[in-house]
Amino acid sequence: MSFPHLDLAADAHDRAGVRRVDAAWLEERWADPDTRVLVVAGTRIRPVGGRVDWRPSAQVPDGTRLLLGERDGRTWFAVIVDPDQAPGERGEWVGLRAVLPRLAAADPEGSSQAPLLFHAIGLAEWHWATRRCPRCGAPVVARSAGHELVCTECGKGQFPRTDPAVIMAITHGDGDDEAILLGRHPSWPAGRYSTLAGFLEPGETLEDAVRREVAEEVGVVVGDVHYFGSQPWPLPASLMVGFVGRALSREIHVDGHEIESARWFTRAELRAAWADGSVVVPTGISISSSLLEHWFGEPLPGDGW
Repeated sequence: MSFPHLDLAADAHDRAGVRRVDAAWLEERWADPDTRVLVVAGTRIRPVGGRVDWRPSAQVPDGTRLLLGERDGRTWFAVIVDPDQAPGERGEWVGLRAVLPRLAAADPEGSSQAPLLFHAIGLAEWHWATRRCPRCGAPVVARSAGHELVCTECGKGQFPRTDPAVIMAITHGDGDDEAILLGRHPSWPAGRYSTLAGFLEPGETLEDAVRREVAEEVGVVVGDVHYFGSQPWPLPASLMVGFVGRALSREIHVDGHEIESARWFTRAELRAAWADGSVVVPTGISISSSLLEHWFGEPLPGDGW
């Protein structure tokens, strides 16, 4: 079975890390008419015709250049511009979530560009959040083709940060009685349920983070935990690390803060709830949908979220 989240990792580019300090090479590649550049206004992009708009470097405004790397015989960059000086109308610039549906496997061109887009937006989010040195508070300047920020006073270097988060399919029982644990956030529309997730804490293994998050959010004790896969998620700076785990019981005590409601669903119960419209689960390109499909044993029916 092919899982949806893998479509976003297809055709990964060569990040050309050794070239980030090669000023002559960077200028040569920037001037090449085959080079393609994504303009990012702060952390937002402007799609054209519903697609990500990669342009020749001669057609983009000045800004902070980010080397993304090489692929398909081309060099790829992004350039960050001030949102107030971005071309076009403000309403034309959208966040990454607005173009995620175009990055699914049904759109081969969009899918192949997903790693480049995630790289660009991840760096842009980091630049947006890191305006000053955390040690002394002085302004920072970009180095290494946008992959390092250096303090103008104390010289301390900063590098992009990624926050690991666990996302998990927790199950209990066997055969037709096997059930999966799904929860819903208080802010979600009625009927929306998903796998549980949470951020890794300092000094914690990923497996223990799975157990802790499930215990904190829904009061369920988890035993065995096994790695499933991962997915970059620059919204704004996460890596989703997927796991499957086995609960020791089905007793639920929701925390009422992160999780409003949690339920166990057998495959038959989930299929019936989906059919009557009382429950909606992820069926898109996130690793959550892949975890669900892995447990369900087949692609989930209909349109989810």
